[in-house]
Amino acid sequence: MSHLFSSALLGTLTLQNHLVIAPLTRCRATGNIPNARMAEYYAQRGSAGLIITEGTSPSPNGLGYPRIPGIFSDAQIAGWKLVTDAVRPKGAKMFMQLMHCGRVAHPLNLPAGARVLAPSAIAAVGEMYTDAEGLKPNATPQAMNEADLEMAIAEYAQAAKNAVAAGFDGIELHSANGYLLEQFIRPNSNQRTDRYGGNIENRARFVLEVADAAINAIGKDRVGIRLSPYGVFNDMPFYDAMAADYTYLAQQLNARGLVYIHLVDHSPQGAPEVPDAIKQMFRKEFHGNLILSGGYDAARAERDLSEKKCDLIAVGRKFIANPDLVERWKIGAVENTPDADTFYTPGAKGYTDYPTLG
Repeated sequence: MSHLFSSALLGTLTLQNHLVIAPLTRCRATGNIPNARMAEYYAQRGSAGLIITEGTSPSPNGLGYPRIPGIFSDAQIAGWKLVTDAVRPKGAKMFMQLMHCGRVAHPLNLPAGARVLAPSAIAAVGEMYTDAEGLKPNATPQAMNEADLEMAIAEYAQAAKNAVAAGFDGIELHSANGYLLEQFIRPNSNQRTDRYGGNIENRARFVLEVADAAINAIGKDRVGIRLSPYGVFNDMPFYDAMAADYTYLAQQLNARGLVYIHLVDHSPQGAPEVPDAIKQMFRKEFHGNLILSGGYDAARAERDLSEKKCDLIAVGRKFIANPDLVERWKIGAVENTPDADTFYTPGAKGYTDYPTLG
């Protein structure tokens, strides 16, 4: 019997299959507001069990990239409602990924009055694309003070409420890939000397306070989190205590009863491999749903589900190029190849124009 295409439970939700669309930044939200083209894109992929949206900022301060959506204004809530209304008839459930970019940002991408914030005033190595002036070095952020921290936690909580108001089934906290929440966890980007810096209990504090605030706002069955242990993206180098630190995080997240942990494994794109021992540790320490990602095909997805290594399988790039990936995997059809040149460009090309079967 196929596990992949049978229904799955996620908290109080029943998903139509075990396939998840991983969050995929596509930079089509002109003016940071979701639009009809985005609604078309997500609806085309509505045969998945769960769709996790592209990273969506809970705050004007979090809009690090050009043309990424937010969820802090009435116009953004209305724009996202277009999306959820379009997807609902297709059967997929939807979680919004809340992504505050923190120091992975440039002021040219931020609205007037917004600030580049991070745990410490340490710039991330690397460059940020801006529509105004092309590639620029990542900005040196302002270190967040207590008022900034309180404000950010409140913004996450309000964003969670706004997501539910826009028709979403829940939210995913993006604590991976070098963005704000992970910037607190990692010792290279967090060199604070207050209760948010130093040992892992302190470095994890902000992430856990954000999780608590989101749970208080919308309930634990509607809150998941994405983590990237061993990830090095956006200047997050390996360090010796990583396995111990993420074990602590797994235990703390389990105690809070989050609905899922979503593990990033970018080794198919050349990043360091996430050791099986780490995936097994999350399976042992965290009793909610575990979502694994990382270059899956149908056969490997089926195998990992049947061996109970995880509960759901997330797929990214293949869903970009194959809106009907579920159907293609069911019948073993040939897949379209993703066009990396159009991943982040404005417009329909490489976004809503991939062919479907028949």
